[in-house]
Amino acid sequence: MATREDDNMIRNRLQELADRAYSENRYLYTDFLGMPELAVYHAMERELSFVPSESFGGTDTCERRMVRFGSEEMCGYPEEYPIRLLKVEAVQEKFADTLTHRDFLGSVLGLGLEREKIGDIFLRENAGYLFVHADVSGYIRENLTFVKHTKVRVTELSEVPEELAPKLREETLVVSGNRIDSIIARLYHMSREEAQRLVHGEQIFINGRIVTQVSKALKDGDVVSVRHHGRFRFRGEGSRTKKDRLNVKVQIYT
Repeated sequence: MATREDDNMIRNRLQELADRAYSENRYLYTDFLGMPELAVYHAMERELSFVPSESFGGTDTCERRMVRFGSEEMCGYPEEYPIRLLKVEAVQEKFADTLTHRDFLGSVLGLGLEREKIGDIFLRENAGYLFVHADVSGYIRENLTFVKHTKVRVTELSEVPEELAPKLREETLVVSGNRIDSIIARLYHMSREEAQRLVHGEQIFINGRIVTQVSKALKDGDVVSVRHHGRFRFRGEGSRTKKDRLNVKVQIYT
């Protein structure tokens, strides 16, 4: 859980970038921010409203994102985010280990890079797709030769391939009511008390904002991220059961 000191550092950094972008009339970017840091940004939206800003991570569904200050209207020209997409795959698949998210991340960080330079990592058919800061793309391509014990090649892609589109599995849950603690407990097979501890520990986010109330109700389309458990989209309430319990629909990111 982020400390108050961490939050203050993020707040100061965001304020500095916003002030500079406004005074210098140019685009400025953060590095990749995780969910707790993005929650600080969302909490500051009114304070930062004097300059256009938004967040992006490479695709609309990415959780780790850069915040950009500035817009075409303000700066007078368009500019792309300094984000690159790298595909990391085995040179000889038949000799490859079964690779995990941790394997790809560990190998990249093992090159001496900071976590803030690496965005989301997606796995498809034992290949890793890494969103990275443009500043480190070339370095990774030149120096990443092994992931675990597998010899790999690294290619920079010019477009996001179709296979990275989110895969969603729809489920219907039976819960006592439309409360975040009840839905989290049912979906992730834990007790209500465990779900409430996640809320109190600031481990649950709705549309990028930290959840602070265990009784928070969800709206159709809300995207919920539960750290170390997963992410889902709430698709609304259904009918009541004979025992007056509520059916709710969710789409789980797989």
